[in-house]
Formats: sequence, structure tokens, C-alpha cells
Amino acid sequence: MRYRIQRVFGRLSAFSRALLLLLAAAGLLLTGGRVTRALPAFAPQSQPLIALTFDDGPRRSTTTQLLDGLAQRGVPATFFLIGELVPDNEDIVARMEAEGHQVGIHTWDHVSLTGLNARDFYSQVERTGTLLYQILGHGGFALRPPYGMVDNGVKKRAGAPIILWSVDPTDWDDKNTQRIVEQVVSQAQDGDIILLHDIYPTSVEAALQIVDALHAKGFLFVTVEELARQRQVPLEPGEVYCDFRP
Repeated sequence: MRYRIQRVFGRLSAFSRALLLLLAAAGLLLTGGRVTRALPAFAPQSQPLIALTFDDGPRRSTTTQLLDGLAQRGVPATFFLIGELVPDNEDIVARMEAEGHQVGIHTWDHVSLTGLNARDFYSQVERTGTLLYQILGHGGFALRPPYGMVDNGVKKRAGAPIILWSVDPTDWDDKNTQRIVEQVVSQAQDGDIILLHDIYPTSVEAALQIVDALHAKGFLFVTVEELARQRQVPLEPGEVYCDFRP
């Protein structure tokens, strides 16, 4: 295997070899057209992992502010997007992936998927997936059903892993930043998936405070797909995942 890799590397142009070396030095990998930050094959057992996820975006004002804050902290997150909000925000979606975040589907216009017939289901999910494909150049988007509502029909038609959550501070309710932060930080465990919404300024501020507080407690933030990989859990279409606790 090492010999084959060396042969391929040797056939690359000088520019390509230099680019690969720069990416390796920066800790970045190109995978299926996506740029992701390289992590160790498996994080140390003493390093608690957690995934920060956001629903209902993108919204230019708040999502951009959130991306700026995450970039300053070197933190990846997972964004489940509303399809009808993507037009005119394509640059934000592209930025998400370019900066190492995971992009997923949260339906076209935030309707419950349970009880839908096949045509209506696919108009909500595939329509959004097609739009994201046009922007990002690949498929394979995880699904987060609105309200976390899942039935056998959703599982059968999803065609992708269904990602729910294990920590929900209901940030949409009172929009109290301090309460949101305290609730998440007090509940967070190794392997959790945190649910927030990047359409509220209070939630964006809470998210950044949560990152700082959990960093101080030794947590490492990863995307959902990276969390699953680290825990050696294959993400299967139609299966529901709420956390990846040890």
C-alpha cells in the first residue's frame, strides 16, 4: 500500500505535490470535493467529544455572525438548513463547508415529515438536497426532521441518517442567553449532540459562550459525522441517532 501511494504521489505535478503537502501541513483533507479538517484517527479516550448543531438557517445576519465566531475558535459545527432560505444565501452555504462544517437537510419549508405521502416527502427532502448539491457539488446530506418527529415512513424514505439530539435547551422559547448557556453546560456529556438555532441573536451568543465554557472543561467540538466516526458508529440511511455517548 505504501509503495502504491508513493508511485501515485510521484506522478503528480510539482504544483499538485506542493498543494497536498500544504494541505497536510494545515491539517486539511480533500474528501469527495469537500474540505475537512483532519483529526487523529481516534481522539484520546480522555478527550470528551461533542457536536454542536444548528437548525432553521441560513439567515445572513445571525448565521454569518455565528460562522465568524466559530472560525475564531477553530470549531466545526453541523447546520441543518431550510431549503427555501438557501437562495440568495448560497455563499453562506459554501462558506460553511469551506470552513469545515457539516451541512444537512431540515426540509424545504419546515413541515413535519410524518404522515406525508411519498410525493410530498420527496418535495421537502430531495428538493432541498438537490439545491445543496448544486451549490456544494456532492450529495450525502444527513436529515434532521422538523420537531424531531419520526415515523416508519420517514425512516423508510429518508435515504440518509436521521440526526436528532440529546441536549435541547429550547433556545427558541425565552431567548435567554444566560439560561441557555447554563443549561447546556450543566447537561453536556461526552458524545452529546446539542440542538440550537442560528436564527436568533441570543442563540448565536449562547453558542459561542457554550463553546468557550466547554472548551475550558476539556471538550473537543466535532461535526456529527466526525463524532460518529470517532465512536466507530456507521451512519446508516433511515437509522435515528440522538447521541454517540460511550
